[in-house]
Amino acid sequence: MNVVYEPRGRAREYSELACNLYSGCTHGCRYCYAPACMRTTGEKWHAKAEPRKDILRLLEKDARRLQGDPRSVLFCFLSDPYQPLERTERMTRQALEIVSKHNLNNQVLTKGCADLILEDMGLMKTAHTQLGITLCFADDDVRKSWEPKASTVNDRLNILKTAHKEGIFTWVSLEPVIDPDQALAVIRMAHPYVNFWKVGKLNHMKEYEQIVNWGKFLSNAETLLTKLGARYYIKNDLRSFAMKQ
Repeated sequence: MNVVYEPRGRAREYSELACNLYSGCTHGCRYCYAPACMRTTGEKWHAKAEPRKDILRLLEKDARRLQGDPRSVLFCFLSDPYQPLERTERMTRQALEIVSKHNLNNQVLTKGCADLILEDMGLMKTAHTQLGITLCFADDDVRKSWEPKASTVNDRLNILKTAHKEGIFTWVSLEPVIDPDQALAVIRMAHPYVNFWKVGKLNHMKEYEQIVNWGKFLSNAETLLTKLGARYYIKNDLRSFAMKQ
């Protein structure tokens, strides 16, 4: 069994390799796609999290096999690597130690516990980890309604600011865009601390998707990012709205 896998579809636009350390995620994000992927309900998926069986032993095996592979391993797509359970389990820290030992390119994508992320920054520097933060809202009250148990906007900004100061490569997953004004505000607010942006639209929630002029947002976002001299990638689902204003 390989626990490092090759993502498909939209996920592959983020990383060619990935590994999910936990099953379940207690952040409770309303837009979460993981329950559908895992053929379960949001209620069950968000109720609890647990480490995947033998995950570190299997990761060690895969990391040894992948030595010399230039592709980057992302932690994690289906669960946050820094959700509260990480406080006691420290699966993510141990996983970073493994990929560091085997000199594998790696990246983290999280909106989780700020104190744990800050604690691991020394390891991230050693492991050359690219630290990704999901940040879709500038207003924390709006954030709470969509990501009730994830970290605050200020905590995420502080993580980016600290990591950037420490010389860690930072990137922001500005996905899913739900409110274009909030998304543009995030870019203006965080750009001094972000090395790379990945921007994608909301999917699978038509009642919200259909009220957004995606072509206009795409144009505004690219204009702003270009003006700020930012490096960025527009995901294909949003790019498809080019010229559709």
